[in-house]
Amino acid sequence: MTETPSADHQDSQAPSPVDFSDRRHRPGKIIALHLNYPSRIAQRGRSPKFPGYFLKAGSSVSRSGEAIERPEGTELLAYEGEIALVLGETCRRVSPEEGWSKVSGITAANDWGLYDLRHADKGSNLKNKSGDGYTPLGPNVIPAAGLDPTQLRVRTWVNGELTQDDTTEGLAFPFGQLIADLSQLMTLEAGDVILTGTPAGSSVAQPGDVVEVEVDAPQAPGTPSTGRLITPVRSSGRTLADFGAQPQVDDTQREEAWGSREAAGLAPQPAAASGEARGAGEGAGVEPYRYVPDTPAADRTLLTTELRAKIEETAVATITAQLRKRGIDNATIDGVRPTHPGQRILGYAKTLRYVPNREDLFKRFGGGFNAQKRAMDTVEPDDVVVMEARGETGTGTLGDVLALRAQVRGATAVVTDGGVRDSAAVAEVGLQVYSNGAHPAVLGRRHIPWEVGGTIACGGTTVQPGDIIIGDDDGVVVVPPALLAEVVDAAWEQEQQDAWVYEQVEAGHPVDGLFPPNAEWKSKYEQYRQSRVNQGER
Repeated sequence: MTETPSADHQDSQAPSPVDFSDRRHRPGKIIALHLNYPSRIAQRGRSPKFPGYFLKAGSSVSRSGEAIERPEGTELLAYEGEIALVLGETCRRVSPEEGWSKVSGITAANDWGLYDLRHADKGSNLKNKSGDGYTPLGPNVIPAAGLDPTQLRVRTWVNGELTQDDTTEGLAFPFGQLIADLSQLMTLEAGDVILTGTPAGSSVAQPGDVVEVEVDAPQAPGTPSTGRLITPVRSSGRTLADFGAQPQVDDTQREEAWGSREAAGLAPQPAAASGEARGAGEGAGVEPYRYVPDTPAADRTLLTTELRAKIEETAVATITAQLRKRGIDNATIDGVRPTHPGQRILGYAKTLRYVPNREDLFKRFGGGFNAQKRAMDTVEPDDVVVMEARGETGTGTLGDVLALRAQVRGATAVVTDGGVRDSAAVAEVGLQVYSNGAHPAVLGRRHIPWEVGGTIACGGTTVQPGDIIIGDDDGVVVVPPALLAEVVDAAWEQEQQDAWVYEQVEAGHPVDGLFPPNAEWKSKYEQYRQSRVNQGER
């Protein structure tokens, strides 16, 4: 059995098996961080100014393959895949620049928590987080020497399905800062373990599930990996005795345990409430992340089969004209051109906003599971992802990987008033993309992904989530949902009349009085339309 790596043998890059649950090698302290990954911060709706921690009992440590038990009568046993830092030497009052040098190795961790008991300890997380088996570690430790702490990756699978996937690029609190901060007041000892936070994707596991966590360094030579840390979940068969705190859950705990209200089976709530106070536990004393104005919920029943058929036969130019007749002149997304001419689009707007790059903010919000990735990872069938990029064409707002992700999730198209990088590869994906052109630069040159689901400006017009987006070779128009049926019916009728007028011109009639039709020609058209109705045609 190999012991925890020490500073004396950091030169080896081969991951080493370690059984942290063995009492001889058990960590003296297990210190866990509340929030660190931008993806989790965004999900929680709270942005900490400084690191916040809690302790976990040494007896909670287990090894790969050992089961975790969920007490009878509880429902919210949640997993959190994390990167664990193993201290290689005792240290006190180190600087952030020195902090990483005190780490001998990294390993995979699963910071299990029983949300049913979060109420019991006023934020200490003692009963919630320190049950037997609630801190599996391993199976291997990757030596820290030579690793870039900003280029590590953590992934989690539940029953073989990937649920967490993020990197350490852009963490709110770099690893060196954590060690420096903790060592201001306490001595960190060789063998202590620091759990560094979990990314978005943490959720609830059920008895019978198998949860696996792996940490690796994709950019390092040989891609060193911890291997998969495996934790089967089973029921304990025992309820909690009544001389201690009893399980207690509410919708806030369900939302936070599952990761979202939707995943927990709860009705949506206004986005403005996302920064309000939460229950005890993670993120105490932090400020709201960002206020997102409330926007109307999308009515995803609007696009009926009949309306879709009419829209398919109707030009965007005609729809635009009908909107103008109703006083809406500014409804087109200007300046964008399609990747695939001849391929129409129709769907519900899913909005994404970029703000101008500012280096300090990009460091916090640009990396990891940022707003751009969240938008593509939450696409629903029939969505059109509409991006506000301020008409900035000097960088890309979309590449082939995210275009493919949107397509796999069921998106109809992407519309951006910015640029597209890897344009040939994006075209090969097949998803229709309207953009302001191609540019090779990455997102961070000009943009920070900032907000999903707000009201945005794209190509000079306002777009709200749930607006109807229609596009053809002429361009893209935004139709307010409340006007959709009225506008489409009128535009379709206009298309039928225009087609009839075209036939008359083709037959040799002069356009004077015919286009637009005067009273005589209108009467002839009505007779024509009635004859078609009598024949059972539309």
